Amino acid sequence: MLSVHELRKHFPAASGEPVRAVDGVSLRVAAGELLALYGPSGSGKTTLMMLIAALLRPDAGSVIVDGREISTLTAREGARYRLLELGFVRQSMNLMAGADATDNAALKLLGADIGAREARRRVMPLLERLGLRDRALHRPEQLSMGERQRVMIARALSTDPKLVLADEPTGSLDSQRSGEVLSLLSGLCRDRGVAVLLVTHDPQAAAYADSVYTLRDGRLVEHDPDRPAAPSNAG
Repeated sequence: MLSVHELRKHFPAASGEPVRAVDGVSLRVAAGELLALYGPSGSGKTTLMMLIAALLRPDAGSVIVDGREISTLTAREGARYRLLELGFVRQSMNLMAGADATDNAALKLLGADIGAREARRRVMPLLERLGLRDRALHRPEQLSMGERQRVMIARALSTDPKLVLADEPTGSLDSQRSGEVLSLLSGLCRDRGVAVLLVTHDPQAAAYADSVYTLRDGRLVEHDPDRPAAPSNAG
C-alpha cells in the first residue's frame, strides 16, 4: 500500500553543510500492517511524514501509495489526497470547541461535501467501535484526553483512507490510555485493511506493530521484524 524508495530531503544550513533530514529512506507498509518508527528528536521523522503526506516535495526518491506516485501531485491533488485517501492522527488534538464529538469526527466528510446528516451517520459506527457511543454528543472540553484522541482516530478513518499516518498519537496520554488507543488504532486498521505508519516514542507501540524501525540522522539504522521491542533510544 505504501512504498517509499530512496527518499531524500535536504535543507540548507548556515554552516554550508546541508541538513540531511531524510537521507535515502526506503520502507514498505502493506494493507492491514502497522509499522512503528522510533527516533530521537531531529532524526527526520517529521520530515518523512510530511513527504508521505505530500506536504513537502522530495529532492530524490519516490513515495507510492496504492500504486500512485504521491511526490509529483499538484497542490490541489495533494489536498484531495490528504482529505480522501490519507488519515492523519496527530498528538495535537485540533478539535473544534463548541462542536460535539460526532461533528468533530465528521469534519473530513463535511470537507468532502458530504451533507451534515449523512456525515454524522457515517461516523457513528466508528465512534461506537471506539467506545464513544455515550460520549457522541459531548464537546471537547467534556472529554478526557484519551476520548479526544479517539475522536481524532474516528476523524482520520472517516473517509476510509488507504493509509494512516499517526504522529505521536499517545504522546499526551498515560500508559493505560496509551495502550487503549494503540490497541484500538491497530485493531481498526487491520479490520479495515489500512496501512499504518506510526511515529512514536511510546515503548508500548512495539507490542502492536508488525515491524519496528529506528530512524537516526535521516537514515533507517535498525530493523528487527522478528523481535517487536522498542529500541533503546525510543524514549
